[in-house]
Amino acid sequence: MKLIIQIPCLNEAENIPQTVQVLPGEIPGIDELEYLVIDDGSTDDTSQVARASGVHHVITLPHHVGLATAFTIGLETCLENGADIIVNTDADNQYSAEDIPQLVEPILSGKADIVIGDRGVASLETFSPTKRVLQRFGSWIIGQASGIDTPDATSGFRAFTRAAALRTLVMNDYSYTLETLIQAGARNMAVEYIPVNTNEQVRPSRLMRGIPDYLANSGSIIMRAYTMYRPLRVFTLISLVFLLAGLIGTGRFLYFYVIGQGAGHVQSLILSAVLLIVGFQIFLIGLVADLIGFNRKVLEEILYRLRRQELDE
Repeated sequence: MKLIIQIPCLNEAENIPQTVQVLPGEIPGIDELEYLVIDDGSTDDTSQVARASGVHHVITLPHHVGLATAFTIGLETCLENGADIIVNTDADNQYSAEDIPQLVEPILSGKADIVIGDRGVASLETFSPTKRVLQRFGSWIIGQASGIDTPDATSGFRAFTRAAALRTLVMNDYSYTLETLIQAGARNMAVEYIPVNTNEQVRPSRLMRGIPDYLANSGSIIMRAYTMYRPLRVFTLISLVFLLAGLIGTGRFLYFYVIGQGAGHVQSLILSAVLLIVGFQIFLIGLVADLIGFNRKVLEEILYRLRRQELDE
């Protein structure tokens, strides 16, 4: 059983030695344990410092591609190097490395495909009150979208089985945390959360550049991912809004028609007819999107099998 701990980095030359130093050298149930650093186009000596710190694999990207892409490149590299389990952690040593054995235990025991570290965002002292509220609300939204009980949706402290990593596709450039949860829910993966400790913050978050920016990016990711995996549900809800408005307008016209005042409300009938037609068309779009979604699932299964065959050769 081989475990690779991957660490996406951007200008972390100052912090990476401490992060690597506290990583476990051995874990019960793990035969091989290696570290991987993905240098996301750093302008400092992150790659060189990582190698000097004893990191087994260092990927140096020629330019900055973003956290989500760096994370995906890390997964691919881990799989190519024969990882059976992949743990993702942050380069700023935010997460306690002592919790890694507990993070992989549900996978080793066959209970989970993905395990996520729960930081307890509702009471995390390093978060401002506003950020704590947003984290709790965002986790609730992701829980509703994914169908998974989600206490900490944005935690990057995660463990993946080889199969789960092979099935993970990140389509956005911002962050992998939200989209992968919705994917996992749509694919009925077993996801578990375990409480983890966090270390003192050494720098502000580079991903969250402000609340408006964070809400805009996270909101678009959730909407896009949910629509991709639950298209019929999304379009049906939208169509129901138009159909309901059209039926209300039609009922209003019929009321006035029955009492002999229908002649003055023809415009309402026309508007209601338009709303009903639009609602029906949106529902048809949902049906087409659902068929496309089914075709995408088939393609994803083919891609999974091809990747597995390619890596196992």
